[in-house]
Amino acid sequence: MNPTVAKVTQQIIERSKPTRQLYLQRMQDTLEQNPPRKRLSCGNLAHAVAACSAQEKKDISSENAPNLGITTSYNDMLSAHQPYKDYPDQIKAHAHKLGATAQIASGVPAMCDGVTQGQAGMELSLFSRDVIAMATTIGLSHNMFDANLFLGICDKIVPGMLMGALEFGHLPAVFVPSGPMASGLPNKEKAAQRQKFAEGKIDAKEMLAVESASYHSPGTCTFYGTANSNQVLMELFGVQLPGSSFVQPGLSLRTALTDAAVEAALDCTYQGKNYRPLYEVLTEKSLVNAIAALLATGGSTNHALHLVAMARSAGILLTWEDIDEISSAVPLLARIYPNGQADVNHFEAAGGLPFVVRELRRGELLNEDVVNICGVGLDRYEQRPQIDENNNLEWVKLPETSGDTSVLASFANPFQADGGLKLLAGNLGKAVIKISAVDPKFRIVEAPARVFDSQEQVKQAFEAGELFQDVIVVVRFQGPAANGMPELHKMTPFLGICQDRGHRVALVTDGRMSGASGKVPAAIHLSPEALAGGLIGKIMDGDLIRLDAEKGELELMISAEELSSRTYATLPQRSDNLGRPMFSRFREIVDIAENGAATIDPLRVNNS
Repeated sequence: MNPTVAKVTQQIIERSKPTRQLYLQRMQDTLEQNPPRKRLSCGNLAHAVAACSAQEKKDISSENAPNLGITTSYNDMLSAHQPYKDYPDQIKAHAHKLGATAQIASGVPAMCDGVTQGQAGMELSLFSRDVIAMATTIGLSHNMFDANLFLGICDKIVPGMLMGALEFGHLPAVFVPSGPMASGLPNKEKAAQRQKFAEGKIDAKEMLAVESASYHSPGTCTFYGTANSNQVLMELFGVQLPGSSFVQPGLSLRTALTDAAVEAALDCTYQGKNYRPLYEVLTEKSLVNAIAALLATGGSTNHALHLVAMARSAGILLTWEDIDEISSAVPLLARIYPNGQADVNHFEAAGGLPFVVRELRRGELLNEDVVNICGVGLDRYEQRPQIDENNNLEWVKLPETSGDTSVLASFANPFQADGGLKLLAGNLGKAVIKISAVDPKFRIVEAPARVFDSQEQVKQAFEAGELFQDVIVVVRFQGPAANGMPELHKMTPFLGICQDRGHRVALVTDGRMSGASGKVPAAIHLSPEALAGGLIGKIMDGDLIRLDAEKGELELMISAEELSSRTYATLPQRSDNLGRPMFSRFREIVDIAENGAATIDPLRVNNS
């Protein structure tokens, strides 16, 4: 095995021993009585089956037939979640066919960062992950289920569901994707039109037509942001069927894969043939595998937060340094927008995730001794699902070569030698940067700072012509404690225009940048944030900052004496609207970005 990946795997195992053992003991304690429904009184059970058919009541009460819980993020406003409308009926019908039952345990909220981007609602976005985790836990707390199916796909939904599922890690968990929408307007053209709009070259009516040509049908967005990165993680965690991530909604293959997910869940139950609870599937080794696949495909920066939070929910202590080390050993094998011009449909056609898994295995970059919902090992995960001539689902080996070498590369001939995410460190603290989409000539920027407290201020400065120079734009008070850590994607066109005009440009912020962050170097998730006493709160206009993405350095080039004489900036007043007051307590208790920016304490530090 690659020595760096082996080393990081072992250091995570050693670091996590105390907390992981506590988590495993909790799971073992919960396993004492199977199925869970044995704990319920007659009155408890009667309430849970009151709306069921006579046969369902009989099956659930018998305890011999597995009962599957369904947690769904369905809503019909958002394209990624709209396909889930009919999934519960399909799951129930297939479960009944196999002698089992299924019930919807709960629905969870599903925010779209595309809708809230640059809007006040974005301040609730990251916190929604923890709300989803808690909502998932509430649904499963009825103790009615032998395994759980999770219908979720987008940014905060999947991490939140997994965090909730891990509270019930003594049960099997299977994640069921809905798939990406068909390809629309090419992402490069969309980005170009956004820059034209920012420059006033096209009007709002024209821009809406552009955006509508990009986002146009049911399914996830087709760029490689957080939603599609989620799918890669779930497959490598071992909780999602191999090759199921990027099959489009409405296809017969998609329907067959949903049925197969039911079969996998039943097989993993206590009553099934191969009992595989979640706590045996999501381990330190499968976590490292997921990170390697994320890096090899140039996945979302948001997972620097989500991976840490999900790991902690399983008692595993993951650090940004771990991710950085793995990134140094894992080559970039995919060019998917914003790391290239292809979308996820092109990636899938070229060989998709099964191809990536195969190539990573050839490079000995994955832990082989892992358990998943299909069994043991990774053989199945380098195979692609398809419908055979008899209309049956099967998994087959891929061709030896990539279907498109501009989109998907082999381990022997990667696009670049290391992965897409890096750690930056220096006197400003720690930040992460996605360099896979940044041209090497732009990865080192040393320039004066312009300091802002909001995206809107950046927009105003751009429109006034104040940013057309070498500049490092600093946007502070965007951390989780300040305002919920919104994504700052709204600034991307402005900064891109400045870079295109020949200026050295970078971004430094304690906020988040979209999973679609692209060509401008962006030091994000800066920790500690301004509100927590981070040095970003002392930066002044004109201060020289050096961002070196190659060496992993982020330095404010001001003397210690000068900094000690400065006072911290104060948090600006914000209007309390669109639900912000409801989350005031979240802002008070949220952990730092480096620990996953979570408001819940899955490690049970206080044993509460």
